[in-house]
Amino acid sequence: MSKDIWISDILAGKYDGSEVEVKGWIYRSRGSNKIRFIVVRDSTGNIQCVAKRDVLGDVFFDELKSSLIESSVILKGIVQSTDREHGHELQVLSGEIIGPVNPERPFPITESAMAEADGGETEFLLDNRHLYLRTSRMTTMLKIRSSVFGAVHSYFRDRDFIEYQAPNFVAGAVEGGSTLFEVPYFGRKAYLTQSWQLYAEAAMPALERLYTIAPSFRAEKSRTRRHLTEFWHAEMEIAWASNNEVMKHGERLVRHISSTVLEERSDELSSLGRDLDLISQYADNPYPIIRYDEAIETLQGKGIDVEWGQDLDYSKEKILTADFEVPHFLTHYPRIAKPFYHRPDPEDPKYVLCHDLLAPEGYGEIIGGGERTWSEAEILERIDEEGTPREPYEFYIDTRRYGGVPHGGFGMGVDRVCTWLSGAEHIREVIPFPRDSRRVTP
Repeated sequence: MSKDIWISDILAGKYDGSEVEVKGWIYRSRGSNKIRFIVVRDSTGNIQCVAKRDVLGDVFFDELKSSLIESSVILKGIVQSTDREHGHELQVLSGEIIGPVNPERPFPITESAMAEADGGETEFLLDNRHLYLRTSRMTTMLKIRSSVFGAVHSYFRDRDFIEYQAPNFVAGAVEGGSTLFEVPYFGRKAYLTQSWQLYAEAAMPALERLYTIAPSFRAEKSRTRRHLTEFWHAEMEIAWASNNEVMKHGERLVRHISSTVLEERSDELSSLGRDLDLISQYADNPYPIIRYDEAIETLQGKGIDVEWGQDLDYSKEKILTADFEVPHFLTHYPRIAKPFYHRPDPEDPKYVLCHDLLAPEGYGEIIGGGERTWSEAEILERIDEEGTPREPYEFYIDTRRYGGVPHGGFGMGVDRVCTWLSGAEHIREVIPFPRDSRRVTP
């Protein structure tokens, strides 16, 4: 029972005057005992189908009339152009109810439930996520998400990066022990990966230019609009590269994603009320660079209580983004604020050669990266300086013992990029089944 015709093609005028077969789900139904106006949806759009009793006969007309929202149907009919919404409709000649909905358990995602959510998400909608996915808003988000993922792949593959996968069970931390998920592993302790990075660096001398898109896990207890416990990470690692060269890739990647989404999903963005000119700015304009010290001065000048050496949380990133119309880089964090793998700046070792890319409109960090500590002596110094045990990182130290070279990379939160480009209020809106500190179902 293959599907040959999509509603979007009918709406584009490809089948005017032709007899077609529409396969989809009932989105809305209204009318009288003689005529029904049934809106059918598929993944590409909605079309009004006009069903008349004197054409269909009593048996099928009554079946169609009593079919509830989200019943799946096959309807055959003639495509006609019309002055009504979408410009085309189907004059139904025959059909079949494929998957009826039980009247005792009608589809729970009602217009009133959606109105209560008002573009966001209630606990009810999260509890019924498996059904909420069918709504036009979620369909739109998932299409934008697909284009973002596709753009990441095309950017790296077009530049001869090799896709490379790393394990999800690991022995040590990348971003700090407080956000590690500990799991039992055959009588030993293991953890869910926070990042692909350490294992990417092991493969860097083999592949030189590598990337991945994979889930990462952080035991984040904070319940903000930008945190998930399981999120999708686009990461890259490149040999013989400085922090500045890694930043160029980050900027070009985000520009490429913005232009791809604008090209492929402009209708979806418009349906969300997104300003397309704004997305165009993100694709076309250069991204400014400021140093950490400058950011601290800016924040203190705005009356924000922040001390030099502190990492900058979301509340401070949000304030910084207000001064920029496009994403901007924040570089040269203090050494004391970043993990051991960040390389100290040879010109001033109290700083490290790192960067964050902050998205405007208050969305904050979407990329974190930098140049790696690449000599054996320096990596041992940094590990010992933090009081981190060497044993879990012996494999990582080995990559420096045997022909270490300057290299760098970054990680991009794909879900955060989707949230920013779609203008979503919360990161949960752009992922099919969000996981946070309170939710692991459905």
